[in-house]
Amino acid sequence: MKKLLFLLASMLLVLLAGCGQNNEATEPKETQDSEQKEVTLKVASLIPPMTEILELVKPQLAEEGINLEMVVLGDNVQPNSALAAGEVDANFFQHVPYMEEFNRNNDAELVAIEPIYFANYGVYSKNYQSIEELPEGAVIAIANDISNVDRSLALLAQHDVITLKEKKDIYYTKADIKDNPKNFKFEEVDLLMLARMYDDADAVVMTPAYAAPLGLTPKSDALLTEGVENDFAITLVARKDNADTGAIQKLAKAMTSPEVREFLEENYDETAIPAF
Repeated sequence: MKKLLFLLASMLLVLLAGCGQNNEATEPKETQDSEQKEVTLKVASLIPPMTEILELVKPQLAEEGINLEMVVLGDNVQPNSALAAGEVDANFFQHVPYMEEFNRNNDAELVAIEPIYFANYGVYSKNYQSIEELPEGAVIAIANDISNVDRSLALLAQHDVITLKEKKDIYYTKADIKDNPKNFKFEEVDLLMLARMYDDADAVVMTPAYAAPLGLTPKSDALLTEGVENDFAITLVARKDNADTGAIQKLAKAMTSPEVREFLEENYDETAIPAF
């Protein structure tokens, strides 16, 4: 009887040990399956080359288990509103001053993740070949959001078209124009309306993204250009609560890859200059 009990106890111990080994063997697999579970990352954007860059990095992210879902929106307000509301995980369409103004006005916590490229701001005119040819009282169209009003005026001041007072606030406004020798009139319009103003205004200050559909480039057609010594790089933006997540950081890494640099240099030359 004692031998039988000893044998049964020994068999029970072997079975328990085997169960323990099986559990240990399956735990890493379950963890691995969890780590490899696909993550969907929604990114709001507007127009090329922004959308093209996102399409370019999509296969690379897929290899890392990230399904990049691009959400193309129709104006320059929706991407930030959607991001702040949690409808998308990131956006890619704006420079940091524009983001900061949105944060101030909406009590939002959007965060700059990575600058991707400089959109070379320029002054374009359908009827005049140089800034000197613009007549007295010429109408110059500029974007109406405060950060781009600042940017437009700073560009013109950089080339001595106007003189600005010492900056006392975050942004320059038309009230800060100290000297305007030719009495240029500045018409503020929505950012997406700038290209349409090319036919109506004497000159338009805009980025290459809006000049390109008109067949215009900074190098060949702009009367004046901005260059890259500024804070206006088009930047990947997320929220404070998700900025440090693995998916966002992998997206930033993919968007600053040699492949993206090569794409910009080959296809956009001086119109979208890599910022990384």
